[in-house]
Amino acid sequence: MRSKHVWIGLIIVGLVAVLGAGNAFCASKTLKVGVLGPFTGPAAKNGAEFKASVEMALEKINYTVGDYKIEIVWIDSQSDPAKATSAYEEAVERKGIDTAMQNWHSSVAVAAMDVAAKYKIPHWFGFGATEVVNEKWRANPEKYSYWGGKGWPIPAKMVLGYVECLENAIASGAWKPAAKTVAIYGEDSDWGRSLGGALKDLFAEKGWEIVSEDYFALTQTDFYPLLGKYKKQNVAVLAGTSTAAPTMTAFVKQAGEVGLKSVIIADGLGWMGDWYKMAGPASNGVLDMIPQLTTPEAQQWAKDIKSKYGFNPSPSAGGLCYDGTNMFIKILKHTLDKHGSLDKVTIHKTFVEDIHTGKLTFGKADGALIMNEYRYNADTVPDPVVAKDGYYFPVIQYTNGKGEIVFPDDWKVKDFMAK
Repeated sequence: MRSKHVWIGLIIVGLVAVLGAGNAFCASKTLKVGVLGPFTGPAAKNGAEFKASVEMALEKINYTVGDYKIEIVWIDSQSDPAKATSAYEEAVERKGIDTAMQNWHSSVAVAAMDVAAKYKIPHWFGFGATEVVNEKWRANPEKYSYWGGKGWPIPAKMVLGYVECLENAIASGAWKPAAKTVAIYGEDSDWGRSLGGALKDLFAEKGWEIVSEDYFALTQTDFYPLLGKYKKQNVAVLAGTSTAAPTMTAFVKQAGEVGLKSVIIADGLGWMGDWYKMAGPASNGVLDMIPQLTTPEAQQWAKDIKSKYGFNPSPSAGGLCYDGTNMFIKILKHTLDKHGSLDKVTIHKTFVEDIHTGKLTFGKADGALIMNEYRYNADTVPDPVVAKDGYYFPVIQYTNGKGEIVFPDDWKVKDFMAK
């Protein structure tokens, strides 16, 4: 009897060994993926959302695609183009990344896309929205096709909703400003000036007077003199942006402290999930363009992030990064099926042949949480297609930290309210 037990034990041990060997064989190769983000510096809270979202997406597939194990190399941009390019080159030359994804700042994207082109590293879903990225890309599509597809379109395609929202409020009688005056503000960066310039042009086209245009350092947190100037000018609308949570929340909070009655467009206020703790009630009435966590799946994702990482994620930072990572997983699976291997050559082929042509997309059926569908085509690339059934941000208005859609009309859950 003892002999029988010994044989059974040996068989079990053998099966475990075979299964272990089988799992090892299934992931016998390694694909090194760089993730570019502001993991330290003024936008580190957004970097934390990036890291959590990437990890959550890859944990679902056990960091494995076919017989490849995914190894992540974190590339810290520190919100600085020079430091970002240095870290990116180190990730290529010393750490040996094969491909890369994500990025937060426009100024970093402008610099990093040259590094990707230099080393022929296919880079997916960089958030840098500025027109400068598109201009460089269009000037030499072959060179910059390695900057595979942006995770954020140029501001001019997105911020029209703000102007249309306010024009609609005036036309309906919901808001009666003393004069159609607007002050443009923002961080002094490619992103800040790009969005500020787009807002300036769009407001001017609708007959608004641009009374001021002001840009400040990404790290600035004292806005009392600037806000005091706006108050004296009795400006009807303040319209601008910052990618750093301490900067954006300080601007909004101090606007309340000086008693400004202007309608405030604070594009990006909600990009960091716990922004309300920093901005407080002064954010009531502020307009932003933020996608919403409308589905049970999206809401569960947010709960999972909170449970594991201890913060409330933003749809714009964490949510888009999560979708972008999952679309990248789909790209890798498609590449492996089509070409039989995963490397910078085959991944780049998928970019050019399947992503840029609109053949490969990522939508709700694939598990997208934030947008209805991420798709690109020859007319829009490197931008995604902006449409209600594609990539689209509604205009929301905040009340006690909660944003509700006020435009477009067929999406709104409440009417726009002036102060």
